[in-house]
Amino acid sequence: MQFGRYFEEFEIGAVYRHWPGKTITESDDHLFCLITMNHHPLHLDAHYAETSTAFGRNVVVGNLVYSLLLGMSVADVSGKAIANLEVESLRHVAPTFHGDTIYGQTTVLDKKESSSKPDRGVVTVETRGYKQDGTLVCTFRRRVMVPKRAYATDDGQPSFPEPAGG
Repeated sequence: MQFGRYFEEFEIGAVYRHWPGKTITESDDHLFCLITMNHHPLHLDAHYAETSTAFGRNVVVGNLVYSLLLGMSVADVSGKAIANLEVESLRHVAPTFHGDTIYGQTTVLDKKESSSKPDRGVVTVETRGYKQDGTLVCTFRRRVMVPKRAYATDDGQPSFPEPAGG
């Protein structure tokens, strides 16, 4: 099973579709809000959202949607990353509600070898998140530093302990 990619494996224009999707529950949203101390009633208070907002219901906090998409992309994009260098842009395009399922895909926009270290390069990608009906809800661009294959020091597999007694 591949987890992430080496620099040479990225091709400009390649599109990685991240699967499976994730259905966001009310519990997911509330827990994320509480953990991150975002207590805005738009996300936590159903009565407030119903009576005082244009949406008429709770909206999933945007950083949860972003975090899910980032996590979904790790196996395809940054699983071998040396570092996530920056998020160049982040846009929340449409609201996400409890019960919506998020799917993501990432496009490779650019790649450049490091000018200071020959063992790595920087890949620029754009990840887009969609709801189950195809509505674009979130998009972000980021730059990831990844190793070159010739400099890899392991077999590229995640660590796995030897079973005891076996």
